[in-house]
Amino acid sequence: MSAAAITAASVQVIGGLALAPLLPGLIQHWKARLQGRRGPTPLQPYRELRRLWRKSGVTVEGASVVYRLAPAVAAASVLAAILVVPAASAARGFGLGQDALALAGLLALARFAVAAAAWDVGNGFSLMGASRDLTISVFVEPTLVLSLATAALVAGTTDLGGIIAATAGSGVWASPALALGALAFALVVVAETGRQPVDNPDTHLELTMIHEGPLLEYAGRDLAYLHWVAAARHWLVLLLAAEIFLPHARSPWWQLGMLPVVLIGLCAALALTETVFAKMRVLVVPRMLAVASGIALLGIVAWLAGTP
Repeated sequence: MSAAAITAASVQVIGGLALAPLLPGLIQHWKARLQGRRGPTPLQPYRELRRLWRKSGVTVEGASVVYRLAPAVAAASVLAAILVVPAASAARGFGLGQDALALAGLLALARFAVAAAAWDVGNGFSLMGASRDLTISVFVEPTLVLSLATAALVAGTTDLGGIIAATAGSGVWASPALALGALAFALVVVAETGRQPVDNPDTHLELTMIHEGPLLEYAGRDLAYLHWVAAARHWLVLLLAAEIFLPHARSPWWQLGMLPVVLIGLCAALALTETVFAKMRVLVVPRMLAVASGIALLGIVAWLAGTP
């Protein structure tokens, strides 16, 4: 294995496991500054995880094994997704492959586990949040698959490492296909990370929360797992955006060197988006994501129309 492959694998694992909480921390910090507030430090998510890890979990009366296993299943699914998404074109798989469809399936499994736990508990606000999350996921997951399919058509493979290599350089941007896929994926990033205008991560009002709703019955280490899952989703989708849907160099070393800069820039863009846009009504979000799916389909049609 080459030095570039070893470095890429290290960035992939360390970034997904240890550095992922820093991304939402940066977003919250810069969002507060843009709004004229002091706000939390970028390290606040680590403090929250440490505080929760020291506490014991709770057992809800009448809950079954579904409730108890959901945090572990969600964390294991997202951990597997981290091992699937390469940090550079030189990265090699960890025995799970690097298929884009496998990534979509793992993210869907994590969401299903949390939603099933909410149904198992039967709390009204948890069910409300889970039902909203699943309603949005019906549109998010097809948009994710379609936007990745656009990049896969450009690369001629669904292997994420191959897609990163094929979308490097400036030649692939001659066709509008990848740009349309990037636009659709930008809305996927907002929805998957639970940011405004899809959801408001700052709210604790049960009637409006979406992604936080299914977590209401959890505490202690179980809640720490779920908070890490949310942070890891930031890492996964922002890594895909940086290495596939934004212009990047062909050299794996340049890809790895520019990755921190691009991730910081994407966090700043999310903070600016949350400052400029207000939260949408729940029934409007599926319409926005349906438009994103249409944009991704246009990207596929543009590529097919331009293929000799």
